[in-house]
Amino acid sequence: MLEREWPDEGELVVCTVANVKDFVAFVTLDEYEEREGLIPIAEIARGWIKHIRDYVREGQKVVCKVLHVERSKGHIDLSLKDVNDHQRKEKIHEWKNEQKALKWVSFVSKTSGTDEESIQNVFYREYGGALFPVFEDVITDEKATLGRLDLDKKVGDALIEVAQENVKLSKVTITGHLILTSTKPDGVNVIRRALRSAQPRLKGGLRLNWCMLVLPSTG
Repeated sequence: MLEREWPDEGELVVCTVANVKDFVAFVTLDEYEEREGLIPIAEIARGWIKHIRDYVREGQKVVCKVLHVERSKGHIDLSLKDVNDHQRKEKIHEWKNEQKALKWVSFVSKTSGTDEESIQNVFYREYGGALFPVFEDVITDEKATLGRLDLDKKVGDALIEVAQENVKLSKVTITGHLILTSTKPDGVNVIRRALRSAQPRLKGGLRLNWCMLVLPSTG
């Protein structure tokens, strides 16, 4: 269960449109126990709006910005127009990853025989309310992640198994040119040893590919 029961002002949230009226759209916040919020017509889109249903419809998933939260009355005011395309795509991508991570936590729970909510609470506490980064970190740095979470061995083993079966990290190729020089008589060997010793220090699946071009000394 997510520790925060209410969103923060300025936060982007995934919502499902529940009811559309002439001048307002009512939505439920998918990430917050389906709390209800509203989008006034002035926050639906920029410019003049003739028919609000031209922009939103019941059952539609939308990404909104939280404008105001009044907990005592249970009111959450939202804006649809203040979210650009890039923000919307990033938030939907993040939300989908969290949905997958929720299922993975369930797998960890069943495999280890440990209560699902207690596992979630550990992950949320250490990762600020997110689940998906836990599984990514297990793949990139298993030892450090397990040490940080301080899990029971059965839970840790199940976490590793589920992460290895489900997480596929993106691969990125970065190219560049690095010029190394040495004034020592065996400079070629010095540089070669330096490059070879650097490879084991790279983390996160990074790999150093190199070739050497030996130029005659001008001295």
